[in-house]
Amino acid sequence: MNLKEAEEKMQKAIEATKNSFNTIRTGRANASLLDRVMVEYYGSQTQLKSIANIGIPDASTITIQPYDKTTLNLIEKAINKSDVGLTPNNDGSMVRLNIPALTTERRQEMVKKTAKLAEEGKVSIRNIRRDAVDSIRKQEKNSDISKDESRDLQDKIQKKTDKYIAKIDELLAAKEKDITKV
Repeated sequence: MNLKEAEEKMQKAIEATKNSFNTIRTGRANASLLDRVMVEYYGSQTQLKSIANIGIPDASTITIQPYDKTTLNLIEKAINKSDVGLTPNNDGSMVRLNIPALTTERRQEMVKKTAKLAEEGKVSIRNIRRDAVDSIRKQEKNSDISKDESRDLQDKIQKKTDKYIAKIDELLAAKEKDITKV
């Protein structure tokens, strides 16, 4: 693994962390809350956004209008089974999700969940660093590169690691601010 590969993988870890953050409720309606909801559709697990139009008519409501009306009950079941924590209301043509205002206690839970997701992102970046450093040490052992080159590359990888971990900390701070804002 070279420096460029390591940086690309770290960037992907940042994107994955951002996507994870998007699934956390902040008290406002957001279609990305439903990104992880999978619906049993014709015998296979299908993403909700693939079989329905998701709309946000106001700050506290999400509407889900299926392309095929026969899937309304399936969508309702999938939302109930998911960890979204919202109760669907089926009116016969669409499903509505009302986003309740978050209590202080619930906001604190969301902040903890966000911190956990951020830590998972950091661990992922550290694992990429470890793999890259192992690769460099292997090259040094095989006499492909000198000790000085090895040390320089390891320093560069550490600097990239620090940079990407700082990015995750920035994302975490922004998400926590978003969650705690009433």
